Amino acid sequence: MKSKYLKNLKYDLPAGLVVFLVALPLCLGISLASGAPFFSGIIAGVIGGIVIGALSNSQLSVSGPAAGLVAIIISAISTLGTFEAFLLAVVLAGAFQVVLGFLKAGVLAYYFPSNVIKGMLSGIGIIIILKQIPHALGYDVEGFNEMTNFIKEDGSTAFGSLFSAFDHISLGATLICFIALGIIIAFESPKLKAISKLVPGGLVAVVVSVLVSELIFKSIPSLQIEQEHLVNVPVANSFNEVLGLFTFPDFSKILDSQIWIVALTITAVASIETLLCIEAVDQLDPQKRFTNNNRELVAQGIGNISSGLIGGLPITSVIVRSSANLNANAKTKVSTIFHGVLLFASVLLIPTILNKIPLSSLAAILIFTGYKLAKPSIFKEMFSNGKYQWKPFVVTVASVVIFDLLIGVGVGLAFSVYYILKGNFKNSFFYQKSEDGPIRMVLSEEVSFLNKANIKESLEAVPKNSSIIIDATNSTYIDFDVLQGIKEFVDYKSKYRNIECQLIGFDKQFSLTEVPAAAH
Repeated sequence: MKSKYLKNLKYDLPAGLVVFLVALPLCLGISLASGAPFFSGIIAGVIGGIVIGALSNSQLSVSGPAAGLVAIIISAISTLGTFEAFLLAVVLAGAFQVVLGFLKAGVLAYYFPSNVIKGMLSGIGIIIILKQIPHALGYDVEGFNEMTNFIKEDGSTAFGSLFSAFDHISLGATLICFIALGIIIAFESPKLKAISKLVPGGLVAVVVSVLVSELIFKSIPSLQIEQEHLVNVPVANSFNEVLGLFTFPDFSKILDSQIWIVALTITAVASIETLLCIEAVDQLDPQKRFTNNNRELVAQGIGNISSGLIGGLPITSVIVRSSANLNANAKTKVSTIFHGVLLFASVLLIPTILNKIPLSSLAAILIFTGYKLAKPSIFKEMFSNGKYQWKPFVVTVASVVIFDLLIGVGVGLAFSVYYILKGNFKNSFFYQKSEDGPIRMVLSEEVSFLNKANIKESLEAVPKNSSIIIDATNSTYIDFDVLQGIKEFVDYKSKYRNIECQLIGFDKQFSLTEVPAAAH
């Protein structure tokens, strides 16, 4: 096993460097978007790389703080009151993930409809974009870090607060955002694809933003970017000061029910996002290696426990970093672990350089990330898949944006289940009327109790003095309640209305003589 890792170092170390360059601005940007300390995003990236990278059996997946959890983090910090209380929820979420892994719950992710997952991610993308517009304009006030949904508790809307940012525009910060966004978009073009595989556009955008701010804007008073519009990572000058950078959970809140609700929410969303990402990475792996989902949940759980204990944000497997790892030709998990080591070294050795990064350049990265989560092609794809796909998708997006992520996913799931039941309700049998012959009711392969109401309604609608053929030839399963309803119709109701009944296929395996009819 060791020889495999040593043999691939020539691929994995350069790939780890590329992933580090992608992850650094994202860790800072997600901290900003979450309203959390910048150091918390770095901690999550380090733990995601070193701890989860070592424990996971996925060779290419990369974990860290995820944009998909931003809305939950903002809401949770606001609800719980302190960052220390939120960290306790992260630790508990990690413990729940470990339990889920040992209970072999990795299969649960397959039961979430893709339209709801895509709706959730698109809704998160829209929230991220809305929340980053003030930072893009240089209006860096804490109030926008609480903008988790459209309707606020006081009845006002987020858009009303958002528009106030246009009254406080910082010209220098806004120009930096446009420059950074232009670079990121340019690096997505086919002409620069080869370069972007080596040097990610987000990193180039941050470097150029720092150079423009330091070398050009500082000499122009109207464009100069003030300190409050820059990253503010703590600078440690001694070992004791390094220890002081870490924040620890407030275990005195362990009995607070809100803590447990937040923990369960993080568990659900982080686990689903991780399992979906792992599935995608396995499909893209050139060597087609298989990741054990249950082991992945345990690894993620231990990672989240570790992150929460020392002040880090919650962690998931992240498709952006994992894709960068794949594109950089990584072969084993060494690249993931190496990127975590580089993240830790950067915050210890070059914090003063990090503190020259304009917040508006990170806002540009997050705006583009939000766009990729909610880009028009996703909506177009969902609409092309039919109403049973796009209706739950649209409802999920709207609910996530208007209310919050948990309510949005719940409403989306409810709509998705409704359309599944509706389709099942309609497709339980084939019903054909004939002007000069008997009505035919051909039952489907499986007829569950969910079809009972529709079959009963259809039998009730059979006209008096007519005839009907009920065909179970193709059926392999018919629910007992459905058989009881058919027997009741054949033995009693049809005789009262002079309806002639012919049964086909029931003698094969469904004996109606053994089914007691309902009492009258």
